[in-house]
Amino acid sequence: MAAATNFGTTWCLRRVVTHAFHSHNLRNNVSFQTNLTFLSTSSASTVSQSVQASRGEADVLLNGVGEKSVANEVKHVLEMARRASLKREILHTNFLTPPVLKESMQVLEKLADIKAIAQGGYPQAERCRISVGHPDELTSDPDIISASSITGNFQFEPCSHGDFLGSILGTGISREKLGDIILQGEQGAQIIVVPELVEFLMSALDKVRNVSVTCTKIPLISLDYEPPRTKSFKTVEASLRVDAVASAGFKVSRSKLVDMISNGDVRINWIPVTTKGTTIKSGDIVSVSGLGRLKIGEVNTTKKGKFAVELIRYL
Repeated sequence: MAAATNFGTTWCLRRVVTHAFHSHNLRNNVSFQTNLTFLSTSSASTVSQSVQASRGEADVLLNGVGEKSVANEVKHVLEMARRASLKREILHTNFLTPPVLKESMQVLEKLADIKAIAQGGYPQAERCRISVGHPDELTSDPDIISASSITGNFQFEPCSHGDFLGSILGTGISREKLGDIILQGEQGAQIIVVPELVEFLMSALDKVRNVSVTCTKIPLISLDYEPPRTKSFKTVEASLRVDAVASAGFKVSRSKLVDMISNGDVRINWIPVTTKGTTIKSGDIVSVSGLGRLKIGEVNTTKKGKFAVELIRYL
């Protein structure tokens, strides 16, 4: 009982810090983990004063998240971490989108007596599940993801990522229960899914677009993924506005890029860009519908006050 009271006190202190991936350590090629320690305090009155003093800091951190929907999902992950620590059990999220995954792991790093592991099935996985629990309980990677192979004759009717996703969702499976989809050309695709839905998917999925398919369970080690191919080059721009940098990176006119921003086709770190004046920084991922993705590499200022930007284009 005392232990629960102590945690409740420390959680009150830290609950206001709700928002602070790519700064992570992959473990066993399918997960990364971070060991965390909750702050301790001596009395409830001290905590109350600390909470009041920390609200301004929390507001700043919340503003840093940007998207309200992302902030709400991160709050749910934090609440799950609280329950896991109180009950000394291991809890798991659904598959999270890249921005929610990134923000959640950054926030969890600020908590204590909690261990967090994210798994997506392979090192480059974008959608992952997070497991949280006390370090004494979460001693290994939980068995919370499975893989399936969808095969068929796609030689004369190639299918896109959207085709496979639409067919899977058409069976009634919700998006948050599904991880990445790895396309395999004429052979079909491999998918990551929660273990409890593998059998259902095997019986329910029989067609992707007009192609008859067979769905079978495969071990994670059989996932056939390739590290992304990239091409690096540099551009010199007067500003770090996304319309300027992205137009250079994707070799399209600036006016066309502005139109794509207006249409909601441009994202930074998987979050839609709302204004052409949005600036980018080193490490950002810029994606444009129909054109692909690029990563912002090193950014340096020239003698003339311009910006020399390294662009890494995903092929």
